[in-house]
Amino acid sequence: MKELMQVITSLPELRKIRSHLAEPVGLVPTMGYLHEGHLSLIRKARQECASVIVSIFVNPTQFAPNEDLRRYPRDLAHDLQLLKQERVDIVWNPSPEIMYPTGYQTWVTVEELTQTLEGKMRPTHFRGVTTVVSKLFNATQPQRAYFGQKDAQQALVVRRMTQDLNFPIEIIVCPTQREADGLAMSSRNVYLNPAERQAATVLSRALFRAQGAYEQGERNAQTLRDLMLSVLKTEPLANVQYVSCAKIEDLREWEGKIQGTALLSLAVFVGQTHLIDNVVVGGSL
Repeated sequence: MKELMQVITSLPELRKIRSHLAEPVGLVPTMGYLHEGHLSLIRKARQECASVIVSIFVNPTQFAPNEDLRRYPRDLAHDLQLLKQERVDIVWNPSPEIMYPTGYQTWVTVEELTQTLEGKMRPTHFRGVTTVVSKLFNATQPQRAYFGQKDAQQALVVRRMTQDLNFPIEIIVCPTQREADGLAMSSRNVYLNPAERQAATVLSRALFRAQGAYEQGERNAQTLRDLMLSVLKTEPLANVQYVSCAKIEDLREWEGKIQGTALLSLAVFVGQTHLIDNVVVGGSL
């Protein structure tokens, strides 16, 4: 009979229990406040792996001083209820003091892939992501780790880090999960008031407009960027940070004609809430 889900907060206990898990082990790293997007990753891991570990850790090092660390939504009791229903083996819920003890000074940095898009807007963000993910990998020793396409740059950065540091881990990128009206699922959606929630659909509408044009034969990268921007400009509550049509291998912008896989992505403030979304054309992540 399968053992009950175990919630672990200490690293020695995690390593002890991890050593007895059936292989392969799948890891789903999260910051909690789980939604259907997270659950889709967990279900994929459950299908492919004998054991599943979910980490819940709101990572302070990926938030800039002016960002929303303190108000980031948290509901551990509800998260654990959902994870129990999904038959997760281990929930790893460390404290900041365990992950970053006094005197901590070691960082993992991916250079080029973090210079554009979110990395350009939030210069310290990906250093925090890659550092915490590498620590989660070391702590849980998975064979596979699952990330969502909504955070496409994050997934590509983690994949590059995994390759460069020779982690024996396969990075699985799963499709973005969307609400019925197209809005990409995100824990931050809870910040939106009703008017902002309606306005936020402009992100997916802009992406789908450009994706549709690509599917009808449009290959000029600037035309696709202009199409996205034109849709975003119809929404008064949307404050555009960037629109992008980038090469999937290095996230540099396509110039002229697209001749490979492109990541169409955008970042928008709706009210005080930072939202991102993307679609891939001409291939996959």
